[in-house]
Amino acid sequence: MLARQVPQLRTVPEHRAMMKHAEHDTEESDPVGGADRQWECDVAWQDDGGDRESICESFQLLQIDTGCDSPKDLPVGSEKWYSRNVLRKQRHWEKIVTAKKKKRKQEKERRKAKHAEDKGAAHQHSKRVLKEIAKERLLAAKQAAPWLCVDLSLTSRMTKKEISRLAAQIRRLYGSNKKAGKPFWICLTGFVAGSPISEECFRMNDGFSNYLMDTTPESYLDLFPLETIVYLTPDSENALQDIDPHRVYVLGGLVDESIQKKLTLQKAQEHSLQTARLPIAEYMVRNTNVKNYHSETLAINQVFDALSTYYETQSWPEALKAGVPPGKGYVLQETAI
Repeated sequence: MLARQVPQLRTVPEHRAMMKHAEHDTEESDPVGGADRQWECDVAWQDDGGDRESICESFQLLQIDTGCDSPKDLPVGSEKWYSRNVLRKQRHWEKIVTAKKKKRKQEKERRKAKHAEDKGAAHQHSKRVLKEIAKERLLAAKQAAPWLCVDLSLTSRMTKKEISRLAAQIRRLYGSNKKAGKPFWICLTGFVAGSPISEECFRMNDGFSNYLMDTTPESYLDLFPLETIVYLTPDSENALQDIDPHRVYVLGGLVDESIQKKLTLQKAQEHSLQTARLPIAEYMVRNTNVKNYHSETLAINQVFDALSTYYETQSWPEALKAGVPPGKGYVLQETAI
């Protein structure tokens, strides 16, 4: 009598493990379809008395249309499927990146063309060479150019804020002189070590100790013959006509907040010094403005810009245009309305 073949049965845990493995493989190959079939298995299992395994097994034989694009519609080489929204965002980002690359390329070409144009107009030197040229020009000015002294003996009449502003003006004055084609030689008189103005100059101005100019605690009265000194003050009755390279021009170290009427004029008159002012009244007129504000008192760096421009151009209109800001309420006569 033949032995009856008993089919190899699996226990329930083993059967469920196989089903879960099959479901996992199906979800990995089709993540959208796998999720849908899982949901339908759960619904059918609840409606069919709980025979979940047999119903899920039946659903695996079906092909559910997920509504997604087919793999052949995706970019070549894609290993994952993406939703339309993700693809749209990706295309939008690619457009932005492309536009930025194009803009950078155009800017690079523009700079290259400008550099070529500048190179054709004049030979370009390195920064090191330009620095050496400026140094030589400044040192040569010490021997042949006019001297400009800033009188710092008036700082005792100023507040800490005003002294800080004066230190900033000295920095701007030196920067303008360094760039000038025909520089002056700068000298700070009454510059006492440890004084408030000395401390502010070193604190606010990087590399102040390397400035190519003279600093001395002495007075300009003790350094130069009195007949060579011209004290520049807005209260003078004499308009400056020309700049003499053999003269020493002195500026009072006061800032706008410290407008003390005729203080610098009185100091010059005490020592019988020649005085002068910028010819603002001769070449400029008052301009109407809302505040009805007009002032001929300038910062020391603004006065220097006017002097430096005139020394190069020999034109007072050009000099005053460079030195007198519109906020002072004055314009050149030919530009007045």
